[in-house]
Amino acid sequence: MSLALIFSGQGAQKVGMGKSLYDGSAAARDLYDEANRVLGWDLAKLCFEGPESDLTQTKNCQLALFVHGLAVVAALKEKGKLPEVKFVMGLSLGEVTALTFAGTFDFATGLKVVAERARLMQQACERTTGGMAAIIGEERAKIAELCRDFDVEAANFNAPGQIIVSGDKARIDALVAAAKDRGLKRVMALNVAGAYHSRLMEPARAAFAEYLAGVTFNRPMFTVFSNTTGQVVSEPAQIREALVRQVVSSVLWEDCMRACVAAGATEFWECGPGGVLAGLARRTEKAWVVKSFAEFAEVSA
Repeated sequence: MSLALIFSGQGAQKVGMGKSLYDGSAAARDLYDEANRVLGWDLAKLCFEGPESDLTQTKNCQLALFVHGLAVVAALKEKGKLPEVKFVMGLSLGEVTALTFAGTFDFATGLKVVAERARLMQQACERTTGGMAAIIGEERAKIAELCRDFDVEAANFNAPGQIIVSGDKARIDALVAAAKDRGLKRVMALNVAGAYHSRLMEPARAAFAEYLAGVTFNRPMFTVFSNTTGQVVSEPAQIREALVRQVVSSVLWEDCMRACVAAGATEFWECGPGGVLAGLARRTEKAWVVKSFAEFAEVSA
């Protein structure tokens, strides 16, 4: 087996996430306890008990998913259930989780990077009126045309026929309203706080670039694929640039998955709640082997 670990992005969070890992794994518990110490507040309690309205805030859910993903891996390792890893990657926020697992930063540094990224993105959401919509069953060329016509941007290429667009809320609403007349099969406005991975996040990108300039990056120990290009990223300066650009760029998740398979991956393990990435993988290529790990029972099985 040639194993790739894949880490969840924003939207996968749910109240109760990580509680079974905390209770069942000393290694996972240590990560939650360290996170609480580094942050100076009780992230674990928010993850385990909610309320959901607080957990879903950008500034909180990114931290929750980061710690949960690494807690899953820590529990797998502790149980002797983690084979040799060859590849790692993550969807949006999950890319920072993947890089932390790969040793680009230590846990505390990765946590602080996520905290700042999430804070800046939430701030950008609050200062703009952005929206996002999912477009199902259309080709990339058609999406490019829609983005030009409505002056919005493609935020996520998640799987064939599942593309997310992002931008000014009035423009997204206009696109959704025009869907039927444009012959689109299915378009759904998403319940999100802002226009992620669009030019409305530019203030967050600029400030994040300044922040990351002061962070030391190491070469990753595993092969990492970047959301911004769908290709391998390995040099510290290149990784820093990719993380900055990702804030305003399309997430090329389908490209990352295909490139990973082309590089030799034979199995994907999803580390995160909800099985979202496994669903996208099945939509992309049914033959791919994907397992999802979120709870202690799944880690121990």
